[in-house]
Amino acid sequence: MYILGISCFYHDAAAALLRDGLLVAAAEEERFTRKKHDNNFPASAINFCLRQANISMDQIDQVVFYEKPLLKFERILLTIIDSFPRSSRAFREAVNIWLGEKLWIKNIIREKLQISPEKIFFVEHHLSHTAASFFCSPFKEAAIISVDGVGEWTTTALGMARSSEGKLQNNQIDLFEELKFPHSLGLLYSAFTAYLGFEINEGEYKVMGMAPYGTPRYLDKVMKLLDLKEDGSFTLDLSYFSYHYHTQRTFSRKFEDLFGRPARNPKERFVTDKTSRYDDPVQPTGDEISKNQFWADLASSIQAATEEVMLKMARHLYRRTGLKKLCIAGGVGLNSVANYRILKEGLFDDIYIQPAAGDSGGAVGAALYFYHVILQKPRQFVMEHAFWGEEYSDERIRQFLESRSIRYELIEDKNKVRDRVIDSLINGKIVGWYQGRFEWGPRALGHRSILADPRRAEMKDIVNIKIKFREPFRPFAPSVLEENVSDFFELPAPYPYPARFMLLVTPVKTEAQNKIPAVTHVDGTGRLQIVSKETNADYYQLIKQFGEATGVPVLLNTSFNLKGEPIVSSPADAYNTFSKSGIDLLVLKNYLISK
Repeated sequence: MYILGISCFYHDAAAALLRDGLLVAAAEEERFTRKKHDNNFPASAINFCLRQANISMDQIDQVVFYEKPLLKFERILLTIIDSFPRSSRAFREAVNIWLGEKLWIKNIIREKLQISPEKIFFVEHHLSHTAASFFCSPFKEAAIISVDGVGEWTTTALGMARSSEGKLQNNQIDLFEELKFPHSLGLLYSAFTAYLGFEINEGEYKVMGMAPYGTPRYLDKVMKLLDLKEDGSFTLDLSYFSYHYHTQRTFSRKFEDLFGRPARNPKERFVTDKTSRYDDPVQPTGDEISKNQFWADLASSIQAATEEVMLKMARHLYRRTGLKKLCIAGGVGLNSVANYRILKEGLFDDIYIQPAAGDSGGAVGAALYFYHVILQKPRQFVMEHAFWGEEYSDERIRQFLESRSIRYELIEDKNKVRDRVIDSLINGKIVGWYQGRFEWGPRALGHRSILADPRRAEMKDIVNIKIKFREPFRPFAPSVLEENVSDFFELPAPYPYPARFMLLVTPVKTEAQNKIPAVTHVDGTGRLQIVSKETNADYYQLIKQFGEATGVPVLLNTSFNLKGEPIVSSPADAYNTFSKSGIDLLVLKNYLISK
């Protein structure tokens, strides 16, 4: 049985394909269209899934969409009516968009895929999120938190899930508590993301990266925006926000009055007493440092508030369920600092978050929900790794290079390829590392990665400024071998799955910080990626050989893309990024291209 899951029309459109309950392929549409956060119908991602399974559309048994459009339209319409006349512009836009396309998703799916309407099914947004986490996890029973901006009406859902096996299969997800729009932790964080000069649904990572440069001195002001209960539920004071009636602005004049300054200009450089002055001859003024310290303190404050809300939810959920396993889902599940705080709290023995925790992951979740809950089919799948995208053969790589008359070196021996890469890294070079199937989710995990030597403190600034062309305060991930985690990081074994997917920010041991300065953030933490031989063999061996050569089995890893672009997919994407950046060596499997 083939089930196709789809998410689209908000942000991060994606498709995923199951065969008898096992994941065959999953990919975001942006990887093919090269439009970051592409929200359009994922035709390219669907075609890839079919190619990967070597089937045609007429062999698909069911198509499952990740939310219910009619409920979502109801929420938008009622919210606009409630906010009228302030929402008059939003009403015009909603009518044009929804009556023109989004309300008729069943017809769109039927027409684009040429499939019978009886084969199309809709799953509620947060059920898709929670199914993506629970049914990808190894747990038979778990508590569940799903937190994002908003689905149909729900912004936060708490519950539990169970799978029991026997003569009668019994898979169930019970979401017994929820918060509804407009009261949303995700939208609260997004309002600060916009105020700090970043793009919503893109800049939340930047806020998280900026936060360690500040202290949460404005936490009391942030908490004025919400009435937080001990169980983690809350209501927002909507007078500070405008996202519920405005199409462009997320915060109101009252929000600006409270925090005392207009929104940050994203074109201004970010400098504080803690930031590096690398390659910047212009000394900052005292006023410039003071202004930027305010932004950093504000980022620290909203991050602290988010962690507090999530911790209260986790504590309440543990008290209510008594379960020792936790699944986290939704876009807020990508907040790796909050994830570690929940793990460190010690209530739960283990947590699971699948690598595409945001909207794109709903494609996997919708398909899994239909298979396991609607059809009550037994579970066989655990998402052990994130490599569900497309792989490009040696022949396709060679054809591309020769079609562009690109000079390359072919080295058949993998060990010799790795030796060349390690020599380059040790000598201060930056490497574009391109292997196997591309990653599912927003993190590069060693198949589409830019690599550097973590022992060189200057590499953080070099990669940020000269390779990625992005803000100098952005941190990088340390990729570490599973057997060496305890040498560098304060994370007790057994290591939870989120650490494989770069979804935990953990403290770097004090004695190890000077060994890996390029991947140690300003607050002494690192968003580590644990690499195992079983699930990531090529990357594992590269790190192992680097460790044998240097004594440090860790690499600096960041996504293979430039600022504002999706992670590379094809050899052409990789070469284009290589050409436009300061990357010194491009490794396309066994093909090496040097500058």
